[in-house]
Amino acid sequence: MSLRDDIFGTKALNGYRSSKSNNKTKHKFKLNLQKRRFYIPEEDRWITLRVTANTVRVINRKGISAVLKDARKKGTLNKNI
Repeated sequence: MSLRDDIFGTKALNGYRSSKSNNKTKHKFKLNLQKRRFYIPEEDRWITLRVTANTVRVINRKGISAVLKDARKKGTLNKNI
């Protein structure tokens, strides 16, 4: 199971940590993934999604139906939803 957002498909980023002496070591910036249940009134059902904290904010702002519709149009939605 990969660390990806179910709606936007966001994944972890790579980068470097920098010490005081400016030595670089590789580092992976992991996502703040949350497992959340959302109710879709049009389909009269609950869905469970693994989404980032940023995606939760977008869903609160736009609504779950609008976000799912946009994600389906862009093709970023996880296939099993």
